[in-house]
Amino acid sequence: MDLSKTRRTSRVFGAIVWVTAVACDHRDPPSWDAGAGSLSAEPLPERTETPRFGRGGDACPNDGGCDAENADAPSVDPGTLPQTRERPKTSTPAFDARARALWDAIVSDDPNRALPSFFPLAAYKQVKAIPTPEADWRRRLVANFTRDIHRLHERLGSRAADATFTELEVASERARWIEPNEENNKLGYWRTFGSKIRYEIDGNAASFDVSSLISWRGEWYVVHLSGFK
Repeated sequence: MDLSKTRRTSRVFGAIVWVTAVACDHRDPPSWDAGAGSLSAEPLPERTETPRFGRGGDACPNDGGCDAENADAPSVDPGTLPQTRERPKTSTPAFDARARALWDAIVSDDPNRALPSFFPLAAYKQVKAIPTPEADWRRRLVANFTRDIHRLHERLGSRAADATFTELEVASERARWIEPNEENNKLGYWRTFGSKIRYEIDGNAASFDVSSLISWRGEWYVVHLSGFK
């Protein structure tokens, strides 16, 4: 037997076994490093922060600004959900947030800030039995609401920065359930007239009238701020 030939064959066979073992060793695939523009062997960091949402659909601050009752509700436009007969309350974080948004819009003369307090478009499209509810919502209701925000800001005048919000006082004792077909509506809702935005300037109490609030799913929203046009 040729021993030298046998040794060469053994060495070749051993090399093949070693290469095969290395190739079969499992490793995580490299990930793309967008910053360096190249492949990196370091795995991408996992997302550990889960977004949280308040009842109104806004994302909660990362510093934990949402309270326990208001946090972790689904981020869904409430107007897309079915109506309920739940009587609205005025002691919830969601109500307080909308009341504050309305006041901030008046003080800053920025109607967009008050839109969370206004009756949602998706809900209006469900409620109104008219041919074009979206156009009516935009061209009549929101247009008048925008005009009223500007006018109330003008009433505060140069003292707007000195005014302090007290409360949105809802005339709950006047609220009643409006049945379908009473006000060109195909769904019922709670409605009340004669609420007020109360505030103070230099310790003196003052107020603005809020003509009409209506409900959606147990929450009050403004639909007419000043007047009923």
